Amino acid sequence: MRVLWKLPKAAPALMRHIAEYIELAAYDLAQSRRDFAANLLASVIAGVAVFFTLLLACAAVVAATWDTPHRVTAIVWMAGGFLAVAVLALIYRSKVVKEQAPFLASVRREWKEDGVIFERILSDED
Repeated sequence: MRVLWKLPKAAPALMRHIAEYIELAAYDLAQSRRDFAANLLASVIAGVAVFFTLLLACAAVVAATWDTPHRVTAIVWMAGGFLAVAVLALIYRSKVVKEQAPFLASVRREWKEDGVIFERILSDED
């Protein structure tokens, strides 16, 4: 019952904190959106460039080895190389994902810090 009597004392601080949480979440979302857009654009450009470079390099290898008995070997080695690059890229991606900050990390951190403050305000001890 004492919590209800202390609610008017805590309400202004609670409302300010809710507004600040909304502002902080909006900031985090905007930053995430900007980061995602920049990463996506750079990845698409790099991906298209690498695709055409690899396509032309493979065409050059096949053209250079076409009239030789090594043409199948050259194609198999290129396929193995691409497989190795794909495995390395997946390993790298898994490390990057593990190191990323969690979504809305600053909001969670502030929520935990403010939880202690609100517990103290709403506690039965005066």
